[in-house]
Amino acid sequence: MAANPLDRAKQAVRTQVWDALTAADAVHDASVHGRIPNFKGAEEAAARLAALPTWQRASVVKAVPDKAQLPVRAKALEAGKTVYMAVPKLAGLKPFYLLDPAALTVPPAEAAASRTAASIAPTVEVDALRPLDLIILGSVAVNRDGARVGKGAGYADIEFALLTEAGLVTPETVVVTTVHALQVTATPIPTTKHDLSVDLIVTPSETIICPNPHRPSGVHWSDLTAEKIAAIPALAARHMV
Repeated sequence: MAANPLDRAKQAVRTQVWDALTAADAVHDASVHGRIPNFKGAEEAAARLAALPTWQRASVVKAVPDKAQLPVRAKALEAGKTVYMAVPKLAGLKPFYLLDPAALTVPPAEAAASRTAASIAPTVEVDALRPLDLIILGSVAVNRDGARVGKGAGYADIEFALLTEAGLVTPETVVVTTVHALQVTATPIPTTKHDLSVDLIVTPSETIICPNPHRPSGVHWSDLTAEKIAAIPALAARHMV
């Protein structure tokens, strides 16, 4: 059970969206609860994103490893973009896979799959990344103002904070989430100063520009438990500096 009112409110939004997706048969998963939804129409959302000038200008992309964003990762590699993808749970001091389109040994659509990337892509430390033009997030729910929730582990927000502290996120970096229309909720989503919101929401049928998205300025160490810091080596290494 969620530990505090804010966590309970976030979980209520997740449950509402998971239930709506399930009722509409809008996902590929047998059970969507507890997951970033692998929504039907992800390919159409990726195509809509790929038609945007923001996408076409981008050469370096950081993307989540979730199945729903597989079509986005594949399109990025097909377009010759460098893709960084997080290692599950940010394990290890080199917490990102580097997918270099010029060095792929398998087709882009195959390389973009998280399991394949784990076997063919080198891992790199935070300071080895190039500055990011585009950050692709998965979400469980998102508001039109850009507030979002993932499945509750908080890794996307910690990744962003680490990348910001490393100087890899610039004012020009655009943060995007691709979702099903049912994941765009009018229900208020409570946020903390660690929570990252998005600039753009892309569904299979709509592109939503979000006003004044919140971006963490860096890692708020006082909000993290010692256990959380210790569990993420790249975080622990920066904490000791």
